[in-house]
Amino acid sequence: MLVLWCPDWPAVAACLADGTPLHLPAAVFHANRVVACTAVARAAGIRRGMRRRDAQSRCPELQVFGPDEDRDARLFEPVAAAVEELVVGVEVVRPGLVAVPADGASGYFGGELRLAELLVEHVSHQVECQIGIADGLFAATLAAHRSRIVDRDRAADFLAPLPVDELDQPAADRAELVDLLRRLGLRTLGAFADLAERDVAARFGRAGMIAHRLARGLDERPPHRRRPPPELTVTKAFDPPLDRVDAAAFMARTLAERFHGGLARHGLACTRLGIYATTENGEELSRVWRCAEPLTPQGIADRVRWQFEGWLRAAPGERPSAGVERLRLAPEETVEGHSLQLGLWQEGLRGLSDETTERAGRALVRVQGLLGPDSVFTAVLDGGRGPAERVRLVPWGDPRTPQSPPDVPWPGRLPAPSPATVYAQPLPARVLDASGAEVHITRRRELSAPPHRVSVGDGPPREVLDWAGPWLVDAHWWTPGGDGVRTRVQAVLAGEPETAVLLTRVGGSSPHWTVEGVYD
Repeated sequence: MLVLWCPDWPAVAACLADGTPLHLPAAVFHANRVVACTAVARAAGIRRGMRRRDAQSRCPELQVFGPDEDRDARLFEPVAAAVEELVVGVEVVRPGLVAVPADGASGYFGGELRLAELLVEHVSHQVECQIGIADGLFAATLAAHRSRIVDRDRAADFLAPLPVDELDQPAADRAELVDLLRRLGLRTLGAFADLAERDVAARFGRAGMIAHRLARGLDERPPHRRRPPPELTVTKAFDPPLDRVDAAAFMARTLAERFHGGLARHGLACTRLGIYATTENGEELSRVWRCAEPLTPQGIADRVRWQFEGWLRAAPGERPSAGVERLRLAPEETVEGHSLQLGLWQEGLRGLSDETTERAGRALVRVQGLLGPDSVFTAVLDGGRGPAERVRLVPWGDPRTPQSPPDVPWPGRLPAPSPATVYAQPLPARVLDASGAEVHITRRRELSAPPHRVSVGDGPPREVLDWAGPWLVDAHWWTPGGDGVRTRVQAVLAGEPETAVLLTRVGGSSPHWTVEGVYD
């Protein structure tokens, strides 16, 4: 397998999209941690996983970007197309990494070294790249990181001295396994590979078995993959033709469900997805995506959307001359998928039975098909101090990953339970003490007096039966227009019925009280 790798691709793509020169330090952050950075940023001491505050303290001129998979895929399409100009069978593993079967191409070009030289020369006019050749995708990827050509049947020897941290490649999500292996004293891939397969299966489960195969220089799965029957291919014609990315993104979700459902009925799951399109003018567009794990409906939809991003938003002269009138999704490679079917919807609908979960998921997808992809949302618990900060709504089918860690300490966070009703726009309120003066925050960060009466909006004052707090949040006081100190107080108001409310004192240039939420 030959792998062409573009180092630091998310950071490079972010710079290209923003027009930032690549000689400036830049990094992509997710949940305030570095996920990719340029070589200039690494020279300044920036590393993957570093906190944003630490990174900016080491390099104050660091250019900061957010993650954007659509951007990464769109800008990588010309690179994949450039590789395809020289060799056939190009498979996009992820944006920034393509794989090619090396046997036939190396024979045609006069050897593996000559093929690697031609590819680097052909692609480097667009972006910096490195080539690696080895048995298997994992070994070839690590060889590309080191610009190495590993002899046939020597992948295990090449991998043996490498640190076990290499198992935690980007998008692999094996950080917990790697940490456990290191604590057990298994610090190299060779030491892990020497363990008996039976012991690995008993101690580390399925994830450990896959990692163990990789450490031994083998593929993720044994070579017993089935060639799918042709009727599993899904084809759709468009009238009028697709010429907008948003229309393609909407189409991708429904088509992905249909494609995945056809595979599931045969007990299969897709590991290599072929996307083939035909334009009005007869142009043929194609790309194959290789995946380490079997694709879910969301994964299929993402790759279709990314591919259309690359085709329809390419530079003038490289994009199709007309809209796409026919699209075909083909399962280029499949594996047994029975063990995958029960958990596909669990992430969004926990606590339901498998059958109920699947029916609910299908119903939600149906609603999206009728009303649009942004018509169904589920809640994700995020980090934060106030109730509105801690809940984020994501469209059904989108990744439900927290943007900030919810379990770390958040000074000033409200104790459980949270208000059952949280207003999108807090209601104005007045909080008065026993003398009728408005309660405010003293220089010692305390209430000037106990709350005695509260009026909400234009309503009459209501007596405070009990109250708790205050909880103070002193954040963003340094930003223009910042709120300064934000103070929260829980109060029970007299009346029929009694009402428990969350009162918030907003600081800044015009301090005032609001009702942020109501407890049921």
